[in-house]
Amino acid sequence: MERIFAIGDIHGCYEKLCRLLDTIPIDWSRDRLLFIGDYIDRGPGAFEVVEHLVGLQARYPQTVFLKGNHEEMLADYLSGRDRVTYLYNGGRQTLESYLGRASASAANPIPSRHMRFFESLALYHETADAVFVHAGLRHGVALEHQSPDDLLWIREKFIHCAKPFEKRVVFGHTPFETPFVAGDKIGIDTGAVYGNRLTCVQFPEVVFFQA
Repeated sequence: MERIFAIGDIHGCYEKLCRLLDTIPIDWSRDRLLFIGDYIDRGPGAFEVVEHLVGLQARYPQTVFLKGNHEEMLADYLSGRDRVTYLYNGGRQTLESYLGRASASAANPIPSRHMRFFESLALYHETADAVFVHAGLRHGVALEHQSPDDLLWIREKFIHCAKPFEKRVVFGHTPFETPFVAGDKIGIDTGAVYGNRLTCVQFPEVVFFQA
């Protein structure tokens, strides 16, 4: 059975990402690395984080990169659909990280290789035993019919849902002090950007690694 190493919300915490990747016992020839989304915003190292992930994507194409609500907000900001929400939710730190580059443009400071990365992000990843998603699922809705808004933003209606899901759901988005494990849900956003640790879960064994 394939092992998946799923990493929680990074939010520009580049040094923690590097330490965590050095910690996990991944075998690149047979295991899969998966990122749960929210690579940017609030933390200072958005550019470095995405640059590192772009490199991983090129070297290990089996790696899965999911979309988070912060990547969605960045897209809305760049398109002009909603600039206020992004800046209010930590986007300023990301823009500063990119604008500090000599080649950055004030109109769109994100280089094309990073834009391609953001555009390639998936909304979920399903295996025989689990669903990996940024925020969670709405109960009673087939996976292929889930709303992107729920996949990226849902909180209480998913976390506090007492009804069982068909598969175990591994998610981020909602920060916990320690990994959240309750029945068929595993939450791996442990608030790295708030001074806490960055978390990875090895699945299906449910072994945690932190940095």
